Parts: sequence; structure tokens; C-alpha cells
Amino acid sequence: MRICIFGAGAIGGLMGAKLAAAGKAEVTFIARGPHLAAMQAHGVRLRSGGEEVVARPRCVATAEEAGPQDYVVVTLKAHSLPAAAVQMQPLLGPETAVVSAVNGIPWWYFYKLPGPYEDRRVESVDPGGTLWELLHPSRAIGCVVYPAAEVPEPGVIEHTYGDRFTLGEPDGTRTPRIAALSEALIGAGFKAPVRPRIRDEIWVKLWGNLTFNPVSALTGVTLDVLLADPGLHEVARDMMLEAQEVGTRLGVRFGIDVDKRLAGGAEVGAHKTSMLQDLERGRPMEIEALLGSVVELADLVEVPVPICGAVLALVRARAKVAGCYPQ
Repeated sequence: MRICIFGAGAIGGLMGAKLAAAGKAEVTFIARGPHLAAMQAHGVRLRSGGEEVVARPRCVATAEEAGPQDYVVVTLKAHSLPAAAVQMQPLLGPETAVVSAVNGIPWWYFYKLPGPYEDRRVESVDPGGTLWELLHPSRAIGCVVYPAAEVPEPGVIEHTYGDRFTLGEPDGTRTPRIAALSEALIGAGFKAPVRPRIRDEIWVKLWGNLTFNPVSALTGVTLDVLLADPGLHEVARDMMLEAQEVGTRLGVRFGIDVDKRLAGGAEVGAHKTSMLQDLERGRPMEIEALLGSVVELADLVEVPVPICGAVLALVRARAKVAGCYPQ
């Protein structure tokens, strides 16, 4: 089994390092700069649970060097995908699966989704249908990411918490390819359940991302402060209720209620969301996949989302002023 981690940062690095260390796949990392140089020289140093393990996947700079793969795991920010899809073409053989471990509404969302919107493109995450054409949804395996990790220095992956990667085919079937991937991940020490309704789980995770990320970026507060403040808590709750109506109109079943989801966010504590971190570091912010897509889908199903729409306008403006709005 050949697995390529395209853009081997924190989450991809965690997955690939454990797969390589467990001998569960022939793993290739595609990375660049000092991170690539460090991994080529010393292997990938994975720190987890107070221990450090050194894994030695193949580490290269380009897809051409890697060659065709069985699976390509993509853990990039959503706005980086259209450009990356062009670079990924040498990795794609006739049967290559693309594991979409990306936050937010994915480009393949409406592929094989029964109903009036089947095969519709989501413009906010796939402008012009570029991803649909270059990474056809027939290749896609959905993946909801729960671990947290970071790259504190080149060649080092620090695993903070979580060990679950939930998998699902767009049509809900349990195919041989997804069963083999699940088995490999379980053998590497992860939980990797295969779900028949992966979109349900995408929305439950998105529920937090579409609220906590932009509100924290606008206010500069950590998650504990955001949810302890009555006014901000109400804004987050209202956004979640709006989004829930959108998801429900699209056939999503929410397995928990809004207040339980909010309580789960509060348990994380003094955490800076990824969008706030990107703003502070001057990096492009992941606005469209996390919130722009929800507002787009709300228009599609004719659900009013005034709070989500207002927060989207505000966070877009904030990002543009800071030079952090992806172009």
C-alpha cells in the first residue's frame, strides 16, 4: 500500500509518521524548505504522550519524485487546494484515492448525494469547478480529523491530543479501498471508523469551526473566554442554530444538540483557534470553507442566516485589512 502525505505538516505528519513507524504502508511525504531538509536528514521525530519516536518515511519535494500512489492524503487548508491539485497530478494513477482531510465543506460534498443538488459544485470552496475536474469526486474519501498537533521545529511533529480519523465514502458504501485504509490506520494506533453518513460528522465538526474560528478572529479571545462571555456565547449559539437549519434542509442528522456542542468547545479551554493564529501570524485565513460555504448553501436551500452572514462580512473585511484574505 502506497500512501502519500501531500503537504506533510502537523496532521499529515502525525498520520504518516505513525503509519511509517508501524510498517503499515510505504509512506511518502511531500514537503518543502527546512522541514523537508530536517526530515530527509534525521527522519520524522514524533512526540506523543511523553515519548519520542523517529519514523523514516520517504521524503521528497515534488509529486514527480513520489510517483503514482494508492492513496494521497491531503491535509492542507482548503484555499490551498486548487493550486495543489495541479501539482498533485503525477501522484494520481487510475485507481488513486484522495483522502480529503480538510476542514469545512469539501469540494465533493454533493457527489452522489441523492436529491435535487446531486453533483452540484460548491463555488466558495471550488471556484470554477477546478477541484471537481482535477481531483474528481470519484477519487474522494471523506476524512474528519480530530487529533491536534503542531510542528514546533523543522522535522518535529508534536501530537497534543486526539487519535480519531473518521472515514466515509461520498455514497456511504464500505468499499475495499476504504476498508483497507481504515485497517492500516487502526494498525498504526488510530481510531478510524468508517461511517455510512460522513456528511453528518462533517457538519458536527463544522458547527464549531464556523462559529468559534471567525468570532475568535474578530475578538482576539481564546475559546474559554469566548464561551464564558454571555454576548459572544449567544452569537455562537445563534450561528449554530442557523447552520443547523441549513444542514437539516440538506438531509444532515445532527447527533447532538447545540448546547452540548458548545459545552464541548468550552472543555477545550484556553485555546487559540486556527483562524486567530493565522491572523496573528499574517497567514491566509480559512474563511470560505468554514463559513462562506455555509452561507452559500443557505442561499441554495433558501434558509435565512443573518448572523452567519454578518459575521462572514466582518471577518472577510478583517482578513482583507490584515492582508490575510486568500486571493
